[in-house]
Amino acid sequence: MIDTKNTKGQPDVLPAALFGLCPHCGQKTLFRSVTAFADTCRACGLDYDKYNVGDGPAAFLTLIVGGLVLALALIVELNFYPPMWLHALLWAPLTIAAVIGSLRVSKGLLLILEHRNQAREGSLDNGSEE
Repeated sequence: MIDTKNTKGQPDVLPAALFGLCPHCGQKTLFRSVTAFADTCRACGLDYDKYNVGDGPAAFLTLIVGGLVLALALIVELNFYPPMWLHALLWAPLTIAAVIGSLRVSKGLLLILEHRNQAREGSLDNGSEE
């Protein structure tokens, strides 16, 4: 079960992901750029490099946002028949903004949940009993 409760003065999960707050101290230090994590928290020193978010969010969000934008573009095309240049003007910036915005939130959410649940990289059981 995922622990999403506010513990030890830590920020709640969703606000922390939306605003890029450190999962440990709550300061706005999670990102150094639009979607790149900072190396460490400038306030409490939490090392963000030890968390492995990976490229999973990018792949899923590109597919999800692409599907939604395609559905919207088809609805607009079938109802209003705009010229092709208008489609390009509408959907390209919307797609880029939606992918980048949702990528920032989803990466932050995954890192925060890894921190909260103390997730670590998996290891193989070699069968020995200790």
